[in-house]
Amino acid sequence: MFRDHYLDHDALCAQLRAWAAAHPDVCRLTSIGTTDQGRDIPLLTIGRDPDQARPAVWVDANMHASELAGSSVVLAIADDLLALHTGRDAPALADLGAAQQDTLREVLFYLCPRMSPDGAELVLATQQWVRSSPTWRSPRRLHPRWVHEDIDGDGKSLVMRQEDPAGDWVPLAAHPHVLRPRRLEDAPPYYKLYPEGTIANFDGHHVPDPYFLSDNDVDLNRNFPNDWRPEPHQAGAGPFPASEPESRAVVAFAAAHPNIFAWLNLHCFGGVNIRPLGDGPDNKMNPDELPLWRQLEVWAKDFTGYPTVSGFEEFTYVPDNPLRGDLTAWAHKARGAFAWVVELWDIFARLGMERPKRFVDFYDRVGEAELTRLVEFDRDHNAGRMFPGWRPVAHPQLGPVEVGGFAPLIGLWNPPEAFLPEVCLGQSKTLLRVASMAPRLSLTVTTEALHEALGDGLTRVTVEVLNAGYLPTWFLPSARTNPINEPLWLSFQGDLRPLDGTTRVEVGHLAGWGQGHLSPGQSIIMPRSGGTSDRWRHSFIVAGRGELTVRIESSRVGTRCQTLTLDT
Repeated sequence: MFRDHYLDHDALCAQLRAWAAAHPDVCRLTSIGTTDQGRDIPLLTIGRDPDQARPAVWVDANMHASELAGSSVVLAIADDLLALHTGRDAPALADLGAAQQDTLREVLFYLCPRMSPDGAELVLATQQWVRSSPTWRSPRRLHPRWVHEDIDGDGKSLVMRQEDPAGDWVPLAAHPHVLRPRRLEDAPPYYKLYPEGTIANFDGHHVPDPYFLSDNDVDLNRNFPNDWRPEPHQAGAGPFPASEPESRAVVAFAAAHPNIFAWLNLHCFGGVNIRPLGDGPDNKMNPDELPLWRQLEVWAKDFTGYPTVSGFEEFTYVPDNPLRGDLTAWAHKARGAFAWVVELWDIFARLGMERPKRFVDFYDRVGEAELTRLVEFDRDHNAGRMFPGWRPVAHPQLGPVEVGGFAPLIGLWNPPEAFLPEVCLGQSKTLLRVASMAPRLSLTVTTEALHEALGDGLTRVTVEVLNAGYLPTWFLPSARTNPINEPLWLSFQGDLRPLDGTTRVEVGHLAGWGQGHLSPGQSIIMPRSGGTSDRWRHSFIVAGRGELTVRIESSRVGTRCQTLTLDT
C-alpha cells in the first residue's frame, strides 16, 4: 500500500517487520534511536552479510513532519532492492545492466523511512503544521505565540480567517472560498489569516505574528553539526548541534559507519534535486567533482524530469546566505558522501509555471493565475481536499472566526496518492544508478614454487588488487584527504608469513574508471585511458607448508580475502 497510500507509524513499522521476517538473509530491521514520545526511529538494512563493512548508501525521509511522500519512496526503494536480491521482477530494475545489478548486490543500503515519527504521526492525525518534531522547549516561554489546536472539534488543525478592515487577504474571483493576497484596488471583504489554534500568553488585545516554529521550536535540518549556527543567526538551530534525539541518532549511526558513500535526503515539495555546494558557487567546488554531479543531473532528468541545481546558487532563501546545520552539507563535508536533497512532487511544473532564474523563487511566485490552476488541479486530481469550505466558530480569544479553508498536506506539500507510484519509481531508478557507482574490489592471489636451488620449500606469492568500480576508493575528489578515507591495507594471517617478517602493507587508494558526465578526462576529442592507478600488485616469498590468508581491507570499502594452502 505504501506506493499509493500514506502510512502511519504502526503500518509503516508493520511493513518493515514483514520484510525483515520474510527475508532474514538480506534484510534486517533495527532502531537507531527513540523519540521524545517513545517511538523507535526505524532503520532497514538491506544487503548480504550486513555486518561486513563495504560501500553503503543511506536514504532518509520525513525529517520534516508534513513531508510524507519521502517515506513512500524509501519503502519503494526497499521493495525494489528486495526484488533484486530475490530475483523478483520490478520496473525499477528493468533497464539495469547485469554489471550494475551485480554491483548493487554487493552494496549495503541503510534506509530510514521516517526520521521524525512523532511529527509525522501528529500531521497524519490532525493535518496541523509541524516542522519536525512536536516539541517546544524555547526559553522564550512568556512571549505570546501561536499554538496549533483544533478549534471547531473536527479533529483537524488547519487555518482560521477573520474579517478585518486591515486584512491582507481577499477571495479569489473564480473561486471565492479560496483566498489570495490583497491588492490596492480590491474591494472588501478583507481577511486576516491565522493558524487554527490559540495564543499562548495572550494579553487580550495584541495578536502575535504567526511563525513557522511557534510551537515546535527546532528544525531538524538546521540541527546537524556542519557549520551549525545558533539562534538568531539560524532559525530552528536548536540549543546545540544534534540536540534532538532524531538528529543525534543519525549522527551517531553515520559516525559509526564510514562506509556510507552516497546519501539521499528526501523532502517535499517542488520537483528538484539540490546538490552541493550549499555554501559557495560551483567555481569553489573541486573541479573533478562537478562532472559527478552532472551525471546525477542526467539520471534525474531521465527518470524523474526534475532539474538538478546548486544549493548555493539556486536554493538559498536569501541570496548569499546559506543554510546552517543542514544534513546533506554535513554528510558531504564531514562524511565524504555523495549527498544530495530531493524535493519531491513537481507541482510547479504541473501548474505550467515558467522556471525562474533561481529555482527557490518558485515558492514566492504562485500568483492569482497559478492559484486558480492549483484550485482546478485540486478539483480534478485531488477530490478538492486542499480547499475545503469555511465553518464559523466562536474562538475563545478572538471571537467570531471561520475555520478550514486551506489543507495543503495532500496536493501541495505531498502528491495525491494516485501520483505516488510514478514519484516512487523515478526516485528508485535514480538512486540505483548512483548506488551502482560504488567501488568494486577484487583480489587475486597466485603462487609460484621457486627453484630448489634458491632454497627448500620456497614459494613466491603475488597479490593483485583491482578496483573495477566506477568510483575510486576515496569516493569523492573533495573527500580524498578526509581522515575517514582510510587507505587500503594488505595483511597476512595463518601458518605462513613473508620471509622478510612483514605482516601488514599499506596499499593506498585505487582509482575508479568513471569520471562523471562530460569530464575532460574522458573526452572523445582526445580518447585516452588512465594508467594502472586502479590496481596494485605485490609479491613476497614464504617458506614451508600450511595455510596463508591474504586480506585487503579498509573501513570504507570493506574487505576481500583469499586463503590458500601450500602443501608442496
